[in-house]
Amino acid sequence: MSVSAALKTRSTLFYGARVPQTISRACLVRAARFFTLSTTTENYPTNHVADGTKPYITPSFVNNEFVKSSSDTWFDIHDPATNQVVLQVPQSTPEELEQAVASAEEAFHVWKEYSIIRRQGIAFKFVQLLRENMDRIAGIIVLEQGKTFADAKGDVLRGLQVAEAACNVTNDMMSSGLEVATDMETKMIREPLGVIGSICPFNFPAMVPLWSLPLVLVTGNTAVIKPSERVPGASMIIAELAKKAGVPSGVVNIVHGKHDTVNKIVEDPRIKAITFVGGDKAGAYIHKRGSELGKRVQANLGAKNHLVVLPDANKSQFINAVNGAAFGAAGQRCMAISVLVTVGPETKAWVEDIVHDGAQLKVGSGFDPSSDLGPLVNPTALTRAIEIIDDSEKQGAKVVLDGRNFKPSDPKLAKGNFLGPTVITGVKPGMRAYDEEIFAPVLSVVNVDTLDEAITLVNANKYGNGVSLFTLSGASAQKFTKNIAPGQVGINVPIPVPLPMFSFTGNKGSFLGDLNFYGKAGITFLTKPKTITTLWKTTPFEEGLKPSTVMPTQQ
Repeated sequence: MSVSAALKTRSTLFYGARVPQTISRACLVRAARFFTLSTTTENYPTNHVADGTKPYITPSFVNNEFVKSSSDTWFDIHDPATNQVVLQVPQSTPEELEQAVASAEEAFHVWKEYSIIRRQGIAFKFVQLLRENMDRIAGIIVLEQGKTFADAKGDVLRGLQVAEAACNVTNDMMSSGLEVATDMETKMIREPLGVIGSICPFNFPAMVPLWSLPLVLVTGNTAVIKPSERVPGASMIIAELAKKAGVPSGVVNIVHGKHDTVNKIVEDPRIKAITFVGGDKAGAYIHKRGSELGKRVQANLGAKNHLVVLPDANKSQFINAVNGAAFGAAGQRCMAISVLVTVGPETKAWVEDIVHDGAQLKVGSGFDPSSDLGPLVNPTALTRAIEIIDDSEKQGAKVVLDGRNFKPSDPKLAKGNFLGPTVITGVKPGMRAYDEEIFAPVLSVVNVDTLDEAITLVNANKYGNGVSLFTLSGASAQKFTKNIAPGQVGINVPIPVPLPMFSFTGNKGSFLGDLNFYGKAGITFLTKPKTITTLWKTTPFEEGLKPSTVMPTQQ
């Protein structure tokens, strides 16, 4: 069944049962507000919707119910490949935002009392459901965000891996203790904070919510999640799966909107911590204001990731890697390689091979298995990317692979936000193509003479998400890793994002906060320490002791 067909039946359904004709008017109103999602494990988008298809409505998720907003403000969301409106997202009303936070706060006092073994069991079930629904989530990502289906499945997989790692909570949350004196023991435990607010970006609709939600759940916290208003579908499915896994009512809540919703999450004193992934301006505001209010905040911001190549690198491996890292996901990754630093004249000549291979990549619908990359998320992103290319060209750079005039062969995609792979040479700091995060399939090439110059260039950039070096020299690699500033380093690995047994360790202007996402740092971010010291005397107390004001000591 297509999305549109499922939607036609949805209004007559109340959690799978037809509404009786004799039901009261009040109940009919309630039934109209409560409904199931339009996708299932077996039925999900596999193609772009036909012209004239009615947009589907994105509900909120509160108290384990999908609820249609009563808002007067709705945002039209377009399929990036066709620019046809495919869904509508509400600006959650103040009352709906309040209900979500209150629900999470109330549920926290119940959920934190679940034993860690019980929460772990739910986490295992959640992982199973995520795996079973991987294609379903990927399909909705392709429709709403534009990724290729294979890349969308990768989006889900990276989030699934965090959910799998969260199942190790019985080890991650284990207390530590010591007999510090005769008959006296001290142990340290970690307890949940309370309600966690999660503000997510458009480029990873499944992965980023799953960066935090599985750990929020296993540590005994509750969540209020705001997915990007451009791509809410994956988060809605994830919420449904959490409920099916056994997460009780109120633990997971999803709200929608823009500034008003963000401000509610930032300002409400019941929300104890905020996770954010997105742009510099919003991230800086959320970190500053949240910190002022005493909240914990972790904020991943923009990036400008460099790949440095030395003449001794394996040429074929390098060319294959840089094309995938620069142009995959249409460059809409915070870890995309957007700057290639060629060291010496030999590697400078390899740019011709990059251009040749990049020109072979197929740009098209994410539902087409032969597509290598899809569209940008909206016309604004496309216009901005083209403006940056234009301005850099005026500043003296040379466009050697030009994707600005790309036209898809399929007439159904004529209005899509497509930009072909683009390579710009002669780029220098001070040019827009170097200084700004483009978030598009655009690779800027900078040439330097030595590895030392490359290290200096990278370290001078304000961002610090990731960097890579391609070389066959162990000595060069050792020097690079010891002296480079960004927090995630790859040697012959173009996108060095660690698996979730570690943490995402971007730094400098790419991260604000003290504790990074997932891994041990993620557990620490979501919990607070408590030490408990006990004394159970196994020998009699001395008789006749007098009160003392001296600092007590133990032996």
